[in-house]
Amino acid sequence: MNSIYTKIVSNVFFPLHEKLKKHTTVSVHKAMEKNQWLKPEDLADLQLERLKVLLISVGKNVPYYKSLFQELDFNPLDVQSIDDLKRLPFLDKPLIKKHSDDLKSVKATSLSRFNTGGSSGEPLVFYISNERVSHDVAAKWRATRWWDVDIGDKEIVVWGSPIELGAQDRVRLIRDKFLRTKLIPAFEMSEKNLDEFVDKIKRFMPKMLFGYPSSLSLIAQHAEKKGICLNSIGVKVAFVTSEKLYDNQRETIERVFGCKVANGYGGRDAGFIAHECPLGKMHITSEDIIVEIVASNGKTLPIGESGEIVITHLATQDYPFIRYKTGDVGVLSRSFCKCGRGLPVLEEIQGRSTDFVVAENGTIMHGLSLIYIVRDIVGVESFKVIQESLQEVSLQLVVNADFDERICADIVGEFKKRLGANVKVSIKFMNEILPEKSGKYRYIVSKVSSGRM
Repeated sequence: MNSIYTKIVSNVFFPLHEKLKKHTTVSVHKAMEKNQWLKPEDLADLQLERLKVLLISVGKNVPYYKSLFQELDFNPLDVQSIDDLKRLPFLDKPLIKKHSDDLKSVKATSLSRFNTGGSSGEPLVFYISNERVSHDVAAKWRATRWWDVDIGDKEIVVWGSPIELGAQDRVRLIRDKFLRTKLIPAFEMSEKNLDEFVDKIKRFMPKMLFGYPSSLSLIAQHAEKKGICLNSIGVKVAFVTSEKLYDNQRETIERVFGCKVANGYGGRDAGFIAHECPLGKMHITSEDIIVEIVASNGKTLPIGESGEIVITHLATQDYPFIRYKTGDVGVLSRSFCKCGRGLPVLEEIQGRSTDFVVAENGTIMHGLSLIYIVRDIVGVESFKVIQESLQEVSLQLVVNADFDERICADIVGEFKKRLGANVKVSIKFMNEILPEKSGKYRYIVSKVSSGRM
């Protein structure tokens, strides 16, 4: 049951905040709360109508698509089904970089510059309008309420922000104070800072956590190692996003904080794509997002098959994301959730294409095939696998006094079994493993697999 303060924030302060920013978040959220209970076929009809509106708008007002539609003899008025999207080419990061200005609508008045974290390459610069922000915030708000928490409940956010918080302006600091949100910077996971983070969480007693699964699990592991109890401070749910959630991370976070973990999938570029409900299904925000699963040859795959996730964001008239290649790998589900929501389900998110490794013979396998070899070895504090080429892999290890170096030969042997007998496997002992530029911690980085998915 939400407190009186939470109700005031979610029903008065936050709506006022969004109105002052010229966002339509409240009305969009109200519609989403209602639409989630529609039948799947009714949601599909709604999605198609919104797709037509998007395509008509960009065909008139976005120079890149106006020219493309003419070149392809594509008339948005002729669109009869979602399958008609296949007549359009994919949008990817190189195309956005090349045509950045031509992707802006001539009617756009509220574009803000954003960029991706660049954890798997050069950051992407793109633009987002108030319409897009409103829809993404509304989608996150709806999913938050699935777990009986709301805007205004105490929240700890573990995110890729520098430890010096001077970059946050006064308005944001005041807003976070009213929303009862506290930030922990994911960049700085030193022993000293982890002590401070655990203490901060214990004293603040948040109702929800939000952040990278790698960072939240690191904090949980640290608290457990120090014998600090966090499972009775009142955390109801830990929302994790922006990375693949591994089973051992989920187990650690749930055990230490005494709460459920809710997985979220999306990004700054692609938007809020899917979120886990309390019954464990990943519901796609289908009012805003069309998801296709695509093979390496560019053909759309049937439901149930694994391929690259391609999205069309329907709230992007001012800076379109149409058939945008996310670089992530996943599977759509044929089934719907017993929770009663008509929102389609993303069966599996297997990770980024760079989370896969390629064997010497060309076989593509998930990085878990190597992760399982290392993660349960006694004395291993943290690790990172980097596939430099088909012939070379390095393993970075942070170990403690319990680690037996004689096991290194076994690790190398197991890696070679999976990758090939001629692959060079080097092990490097580190004092610490640094996060990516985005603040994320990644177990696997392949410089080979992304071009082969």
